[in-house]
Amino acid sequence: MSIELLIENYGLLAIFLGAAFEGETAAFLGGVIAHRGLLTYWAAASAATAGSFAGDQFWFFAGRYAARWSLVRGLLERPALARVTRLLETYPTGFILAFRFLVGLRTISPVVIGTTGISTGKFVVLNAVAALVWGQLFTALGYLFGHGIQQTLGHLPLHRHLLIAVGAAAVVAAAALAFRKMRSSVGHS
Repeated sequence: MSIELLIENYGLLAIFLGAAFEGETAAFLGGVIAHRGLLTYWAAASAATAGSFAGDQFWFFAGRYAARWSLVRGLLERPALARVTRLLETYPTGFILAFRFLVGLRTISPVVIGTTGISTGKFVVLNAVAALVWGQLFTALGYLFGHGIQQTLGHLPLHRHLLIAVGAAAVVAAAALAFRKMRSSVGHS
């Protein structure tokens, strides 16, 4: 079975699951794949949006109803918790709209929000709005990156195109993590 056929058959499911559990890389690759014409842009962006929404709802409900599970307790013991709690208490609506864009806070944030008094209805609405913006943004970035690669290097075989995209996403993720660690160490000095 070719990679193109796999993507055509399972690409949307992969984008959905990837966006739910990993995040940006899955949405970004969905955009690259859409640029290659194996999926439509709107289908890829919708799968990324739905995956992001579903994943964050899962973690919210884990915080709300499963705070005693070892997985949830482990998340709540992370050092980022104090930062998340401070931001959430100061800017509850803004934080719910923005947490998925904050490096290192994506998984822990909906768990923490679930442990607070914020209503489920409010979280669902704000989560849907933020997921829609996030899904469109990262899928569009992948689409534009795919276009840029094609303009720069020509029409590459799909596997090379995807490897370049994964490499670029890894570099961006590493840079964001390094920036976060640098900010963290400066803040503790």
